[in-house]
Amino acid sequence: MRPHGTVAAGFSAVADAFAEVLAAARGGAAFSVVRGGVPMVELHGGLADPGAGRPWSADTVAVLFSGTKGLAATACAALADRLDPDAPVVRYWPEFGAAGKSTVRVGQVLAHTAGLPYVDPEPSPAETLDDRAGAAALARQAPLWEPGTRVAYHALTWGHLVAELIRRVTGDDPRTVVEDVVGRVAGARVFLTTPPPAPARIIRDRGYRLSTFLDDAQRRRTVERMYRVLLDDADAVNAPGWYRSGALAGAAVAGAPAIARLYGALADPARSPVPAAALARAVRTHAEGTDAVNDRPLRFGLGYELADPLGTFGPEPIAFGHSGAGGGRHGAWPEHGVGFSFLTNEMHAEDVDHRAARLLGALHSCLGPG
Repeated sequence: MRPHGTVAAGFSAVADAFAEVLAAARGGAAFSVVRGGVPMVELHGGLADPGAGRPWSADTVAVLFSGTKGLAATACAALADRLDPDAPVVRYWPEFGAAGKSTVRVGQVLAHTAGLPYVDPEPSPAETLDDRAGAAALARQAPLWEPGTRVAYHALTWGHLVAELIRRVTGDDPRTVVEDVVGRVAGARVFLTTPPPAPARIIRDRGYRLSTFLDDAQRRRTVERMYRVLLDDADAVNAPGWYRSGALAGAAVAGAPAIARLYGALADPARSPVPAAALARAVRTHAEGTDAVNDRPLRFGLGYELADPLGTFGPEPIAFGHSGAGGGRHGAWPEHGVGFSFLTNEMHAEDVDHRAARLLGALHSCLGPG
């Protein structure tokens, strides 16, 4: 499959890497890079719907999965004058203090150290992506460990908690708040409250697996509980119920050019939709270590993933953003003023997926010293 799009002078290595990624694809993909508000790379190709033969076009959008969390983290940073990371959650959400959680801080929720990685009792399928229902259940729930003492990725519950915090401090639908913050950047748009135009159909590589760092059988059962919505029905993400839920953990739909423009703006103080001091605080390390559930090395700011030992965001040592299940990678290299987005509809297991690493390595080689 031949890639389409454009690259700026000096970025031909990225085009070559994208062609290699696309040559092995059953689905489609897009990779965009923005610097100083100007697109350096706009590439796409393959199939947005392999079953129907629909090609991936310049306007194709797809579910971001947990790339959604990076957008919600941006909204929280933009609200820093009203949502203080050092404040107890109960300042904004009094009901959350039940079951010994009165001292849990907003920053602990944002940095995945609150000890609430799943909803108990387990929600019905209809409630799994319902942020309001999830938040109400979590408010009643006791944490699995003393908040702040362990880090563990809160795959779905992070969205429940953050959506409720945004609702409490703004009085508005949190999905609209995220859309509005993203929309402050020219050319950036995300679909959370309105139906997206024909999103790419998600497919899975034949060997797709979750939590590839984990060997412990007991914690594997915890993972299955956390991700049941993905495990029970491989096609659930292609149903309108998923991408119209607006769940802040993983239901946003967007295109790679839009997300690269957002992160490009965050990497450029003159264009950022977030005040410089609030963003600087949000991209500092607030939690790091081995995931208490998944055994994966983690490093978090206030909702953003940060550069980690696995090279999640490429070879650049200073980076922030968020990855998405199956291979999506969206973020910024602030030392270079660059934002990027790799979006695909073909989900690969993390331990065998080298697509984003290949693209980000090629991009880094084109940029030179920061």
